[in-house]
Amino acid sequence: MKKVIFISLFLLSSYVGISQNIEDASVEKSIFGIQIGVMGVWVHNELKISNQIALRSEAGISIVGMWTEGNDTLIGTGYSLPIVALEPRWYYNLSKRASQGKRIDGNSGNYIALRGSYYFYDNADSGTDRNLSSHPFTAVSWGIRRNIGNHFNYEVGVGAGLGFGNDTGREIGLTPYFNLKIGYRF
Repeated sequence: MKKVIFISLFLLSSYVGISQNIEDASVEKSIFGIQIGVMGVWVHNELKISNQIALRSEAGISIVGMWTEGNDTLIGTGYSLPIVALEPRWYYNLSKRASQGKRIDGNSGNYIALRGSYYFYDNADSGTDRNLSSHPFTAVSWGIRRNIGNHFNYEVGVGAGLGFGNDTGREIGLTPYFNLKIGYRF
């Protein structure tokens, strides 16, 4: 009977030890960095909410394109707008990456996010008849973050979003969402 108890305890402790390493996979307590992408430049911070969830806050300058019709042609204009965003991210594959020996430092993994952002628009300098206003935007996205060396990283994400506001500032529109960023983590 003592042998059975000893063997059971040994096997149980081995199992607990293996599963504990996988359970220890967690997002980092806090990450601060800067990122540049196709659509602008941002400063961001991610705070740990739980082992798999981080809250990302971000401020930056985003490039936004506006298209207007004139004499049967489309005229494109780009604007740089200040933006603030808040984004809870669920890093769902950290345990799997850790068990396969892949890097999870700097929250390197796949994530699903719900992004809420606010674009600040000042139409005093626009020179157009458009009644554009500051507007919120929300999106659901899937993305990946991977590290390059110790401090550099890149992110790629796709999803769908809702923009609130248009020429009159009162319409809701469905829009694709994507991000492609390369960054430096401090």
